[in-house]
Amino acid sequence: MTTIRLPFRCAPLLCAVLGLGAGIAGAQVHYHPDGSPWDQRADSGPDAEVPGWFYNLGLSGLRVELVEAEPTHLVVRHVLRGSPAEGRLAPGDHLVGAGGRRFETPHQNGYGMEVFGARGPVADFAAALEACQQPGRGGRLALAALREGRLVELELEVGERYGSFAPAYPGGCPKSEHILAELLEFLLAAQGEDGSFGDPVVDTFAPLALLSSAEPRHRAAVERNARFHAQSTSRRDRGDLINWRYMTAGIVLSEYFLASGAPWVPEELEQIRDFLLESQYMRLEQVNPLVKQSHPDSYPQDAQQQHGGWGHNPGFEGYGPIAMLTAQGLLALSLIEACGVAVPGERLEAARAFLERGAGSNGYVWYADQVAAEQDWADMGRTGAAGIALWVYSGQRAPLASASRTQALRHALLIGEHPESFPDTHGSPILGMGYAALAAHLHADSFRRLLDANRWWFSLAQCPDGSFYYQPNRDNAGYGSDSRLCASAVTAFIFSIPRRQLALTGRAVQAAAGAAEAPADGAEE
Repeated sequence: MTTIRLPFRCAPLLCAVLGLGAGIAGAQVHYHPDGSPWDQRADSGPDAEVPGWFYNLGLSGLRVELVEAEPTHLVVRHVLRGSPAEGRLAPGDHLVGAGGRRFETPHQNGYGMEVFGARGPVADFAAALEACQQPGRGGRLALAALREGRLVELELEVGERYGSFAPAYPGGCPKSEHILAELLEFLLAAQGEDGSFGDPVVDTFAPLALLSSAEPRHRAAVERNARFHAQSTSRRDRGDLINWRYMTAGIVLSEYFLASGAPWVPEELEQIRDFLLESQYMRLEQVNPLVKQSHPDSYPQDAQQQHGGWGHNPGFEGYGPIAMLTAQGLLALSLIEACGVAVPGERLEAARAFLERGAGSNGYVWYADQVAAEQDWADMGRTGAAGIALWVYSGQRAPLASASRTQALRHALLIGEHPESFPDTHGSPILGMGYAALAAHLHADSFRRLLDANRWWFSLAQCPDGSFYYQPNRDNAGYGSDSRLCASAVTAFIFSIPRRQLALTGRAVQAAAGAAEAPADGAEE
């Protein structure tokens, strides 16, 4: 490496990179005195060698930390073996510029309405990485780094294999199609012998992404996953955190049936329907008496409080039903009904009413069935799940279609107005990303704004091997046991949305004939 001579002026750059002047701002993840989240580790897989949970800088192979004391730097903490950055940069180097421009905007990508997004060096690096892959640019990424007080210049050969995203990506975009094709192969290789991908989040998005392909081996993988869901569900089940798994099973099996017409599926959907009906909170008698002591502020005071919703487990325990699960419950039962398996209308209406009680006038869905402060929005996973659930529900309930679709579009529009929190949803950010994208897709302009505002994430989350990485965020649900699979699954799913091969993404479906009779509400099933 040599002393830097970049197109931008060296003297002002040296002042900036040596820390003269720039203020301190927050970072996308919460800093804690104990070193969290940067000290979290992946316990297996290709990132087990990385000494913490750091930002991936796309195809470069760099992992960096955002340092509050140096808000215009990206501090290198690890270089992936075999990557373009191997042998060129090392832990401890400070990236201070990319693409011939120095980083000037401090990090302003934190958790909260004021700082959501990716302004500053993260966004600037992503833009430079994209630009160098455009036709005629040669795939060479110019970087400026500070090492032991000395400024150096270098170029990384990231190549032109993918190119850059088209303006309407992921639709009409060769790069997106290239990425999707590779990710579908990645998902095939990751599928377990039992047909599962390892957890409900990946078991939702991986098979749905694979369903977007007509290739027989992709459809065979979906069938294996569908049979896994069938074999691991029944009318009665007392597992822990179980509603997540049953809602995933209902969604995936329904989409598989609507795509394939496999005759064995409706009977399995009847079992899932029966479990979800029993699991839905409808009566005070379902309240676990222990919640009076464990969660006294969440204990329902009347029959209507949190009525019609689902929590982590059947009935009412802990803090009770929540919007994210209730939206998925409504979505699962609506899809099941689209498959010809009858569902009591009053149960669907109770779930819809729960979501309505939790939605503000601007369309933002709060944690349970109470609204947030007026004009709050924060993270959009719940809002997205509610939007797509209401849209599918409206397709099965003609008398209520207009009102439900209007509310679904209100949710979609809000996501488009505030797309910044996309990769930073409470709970499982990966789950929130998938549902936010689904709801945004109900409104073309909202989907465009969501994808444009988060182009940086898709540019930087891609690793040199083509898989996608779980970037740091407020919550780490899934990180540690999986640093690649969940992010790869949701990216594949989002990039498959424009194909419209699912009921969820706009494929027209004809409800199956010969629906089973819906169990009477309150009857023994």
